Amino acid sequence: MSPAAAVTHDHQDLNETVPEGAVGGDVIEADAVVIGAGPVGLFQVFELGLLEIKAHVIDTLAYPGGQCIELYPDKPIYDIPAVPTCTGRELTDNLLKQIAPFGATFHLGQEVTVVQKDASDAAGRFRIETSKGTRFLAKTVFIAGGMGSFQPRLLRLEGLDAHIDRQMFYRVRDPSQFAGKHLVIVGGGDSALDWTLNFAGDGPHRAASLTMVHRRDGFSGAPASAAKMKEFVAAGRMQFVIGQPTGIEESDGRLTGVQITTPEGDVRTLPLEMLLVFFGLSPKLGPIAEWGLAIDRKQLSVDTEKFETSVPGIFAVGDVNTYPGKKKLILSGFHEAALAAFGAAAYVFPEKRIHLQYTTTSVKLHKVLGVETPTFD
Repeated sequence: MSPAAAVTHDHQDLNETVPEGAVGGDVIEADAVVIGAGPVGLFQVFELGLLEIKAHVIDTLAYPGGQCIELYPDKPIYDIPAVPTCTGRELTDNLLKQIAPFGATFHLGQEVTVVQKDASDAAGRFRIETSKGTRFLAKTVFIAGGMGSFQPRLLRLEGLDAHIDRQMFYRVRDPSQFAGKHLVIVGGGDSALDWTLNFAGDGPHRAASLTMVHRRDGFSGAPASAAKMKEFVAAGRMQFVIGQPTGIEESDGRLTGVQITTPEGDVRTLPLEMLLVFFGLSPKLGPIAEWGLAIDRKQLSVDTEKFETSVPGIFAVGDVNTYPGKKKLILSGFHEAALAAFGAAAYVFPEKRIHLQYTTTSVKLHKVLGVETPTFD
């Protein structure tokens, strides 16, 4: 299943809707704009919704889920409180269901290029622009963009770029397109090992043949996965070659093989139909680095009271932020989102005192969530 299919049919209309609060049909007025639709960004929508703050959500991907969907949609996650295990896809679907009562507007497939105080706005709101020309005036901004935009580390071979997303891939979005094919997988990390086990296993996506290539016999991925891969080699399910890609072979405009140079200097050609390369992903802050925010080692510095950045009214939650004791965990991001929402309320409702309420007992929150208040005998 492709990452885009991770969103259930109930959420297929998440792409940009008719903007509410538009000024002259051109600029969208918003109480909160959340940049990033990964798990922490989605939970930020929930925490804002409990405080009756409606959010607009922007993401460069064409679907919600962030890294969970882009990098490991089917891998199990074990450290979500009260959820013994779930996949990235399941976590995303459940978060989308959880935030459904709050009617967030999603603007997908576009990158935020500008975030700055609008000097001409009497309320001191932020002007936000995207790569598609969508414009906002927002009272508060929440940056939940993970580590920024992830770009694959590339394999540089002459002529290879012409085959990208045709026969050569840096990511697997639809495993079914590789089923029954002659595959070569290059890499030694978790992604390389996981997809090797997937395509060499007995599942519906089993390849016709598979060769894994890595520059050495040691792996940076999970030892259990490396051991399982070697079991597959011993059982004749696949091959493992030590070496590095140094060239390609083509015929009639198609990629037919990759040349591998071994540590001994020998060159051999591995025939293939599809080439998968997993050298890891390189995080880049991208335009975020130009928004005038305090940055420490490519992360946004925040306080630990409201997770506010150096610019009042702009908050950063999840992997994109840093503070003493920071742990890059989804559950840490959920905690940060809760406190950031309360911090934002002072900007959205400056005359209103915000009280902490509990979803278990608050009649007001039950109304906001669209659920009935339980009665007890």
